[in-house]
This record gives sequence, C-alpha cells and structure tokens, in this order.
Amino acid sequence: MEKVYGVIGSPISHSLSPMMHNDIFEHYKLNARYHAFHVGQDQVKAAIEGIRALGVSGINVTIPHKLEVIDYLDEIEEVTKNIGAVNTIVNENGKLVGYNTDGIGFIRSLNRVISNEELRSSNVLIIGAGGAARGIFISLAATGVKRIDIVNRTVDRAKAIIDDCKFEVDSHALVFADAESNLGKYKVIINTTSVGMHPQVDHMPFRLENLAPKTIVSDIIYNPFETKLLREAAKRGAITQNGIGMFVYQGALAFEKWTGIFPDTERMERLVTKLLGGKTC
Repeated sequence: MEKVYGVIGSPISHSLSPMMHNDIFEHYKLNARYHAFHVGQDQVKAAIEGIRALGVSGINVTIPHKLEVIDYLDEIEEVTKNIGAVNTIVNENGKLVGYNTDGIGFIRSLNRVISNEELRSSNVLIIGAGGAARGIFISLAATGVKRIDIVNRTVDRAKAIIDDCKFEVDSHALVFADAESNLGKYKVIINTTSVGMHPQVDHMPFRLENLAPKTIVSDIIYNPFETKLLREAAKRGAITQNGIGMFVYQGALAFEKWTGIFPDTERMERLVTKLLGGKTC
C-alpha cells in the first residue's frame, strides 16, 4: 500500500517540497507519495485529525501553522519544545510526534564549511529575532555553541529568545551600531531576516565595514541565490552560503525521520537549484 506524506500551509502552491521529496522517494524505490495540502488558519485542528484518521505517514508544516499544530500533537521532541514550533510530524502507529528540523538542518548545511567542534568554540552573530532566528539560536545552543549574540531592531525580541533558551549559552542582545562596530570578533554571521530577498535585491541587513576575512557569512535567503549581503561579504574575503542548503537539509532530516534513510542531499540540491531556474532573481 502506498504511503502518503505531505506538507500543510497557507499558501502552499509555491512549495518545492513535493517535487523534492517525490524525486527522492522514486530514487530509493519507495512506495510513497508526497502532496501539498492547502490548510486554512481555521482548519489546523481538522487537518491534524485527518492525518490521524487517514493514516498519513508524515507531514511537513510550514507558515503559518508551525505553532498551532503543537496543540494537537501527542508528543513533542525536547529541543522542539524549546523552539516552540514544529515543521515535521511523524505518525508512529497513530501517535503524532512533532519535530523541528529547520535549526538542525541549518547546522548540517553550515557543517559543509565548519565542523561542529570548531563551531562550538566560535563566536556567532545572528541577525534578526523572528521564528527562523529562534530555531537556529536554540539548535546552535543545543549543539553546544557557547557564544551566540543576536542583533535586532527591537532588542526586546532578541532578549526574549535568549531568555527562553534552556541550554547553557553566553548571549547578548545587541543594537545594530554595536554589532557593526564589533563584526571582527565573530567567526560566523547568520542573516535570518528577509532583507535582500527578491524583489528588494539591493538591500542589506547591515553594514560590513568591520567584517574580518575568512568569516563565514550565511544568509537563509535563496532567492536571489546570492544576496547583496553575500556578494559584499565575498568581496571582503568571507566564506559565504545561501539558504538552499538549509532548505535541503531540513527536508532530508524529515525524510530520515519518516523512512530511516538519510537521503542523497547532493541530488536534492541539484533538483532544487534546477527548479529555481539557477537564476539570481
């Protein structure tokens, strides 16, 4: 019997996840199919009940349902509880368990250019204090990174993430002027904001005058493939990464939780890049 997987969200028609996952199901010759399900904001409870009743094997959750689904699940993995948002649901014989693979997916992508051992001893700066920043911050702290600062226009939002983290970490909430003047002390800088996303491709979240060479600058945006932030950082000798890796690895980790197979991420990335047209905007 064919197993059913999918993603719920609103809107959802733009999602690349069905094509990415169905290609991987076919690659591993698994009798499974992944679908996109549009679920309105007043339909989340009914959707989760439907997953249980129909025996759907696994679901990804995207905007705007990552918080609300928690109320209707049977169990939440510990780090995911701290993050406070679920992006992956596993149906374990009727028991629905929630996970968040976004933050750890980002770290797995980051591991291409820095090992966890080196990362744990590095100073990290996160730009932004939204949901993505929270997931990445807590996942980094859970991995053992000891120094993570957050810069945000609203400092109280950054402080809230730091205060909510249950893992031991030395952190400060910064205003932009302080972060920009001290950029040289950070080994890893992560932009989690939408600044620089298409169509506002000429914008940057902050200035890079004090960026040190060989700093790792990561932007979770992947449209354009190379944001102005990454272009300017590369000119200053930085090691840069866009957001395709995070998208691929969060999907790969969800796939592993559903099937027990960690998939071919290079294949997934090639497909996603092709689907995006290999374009910069």
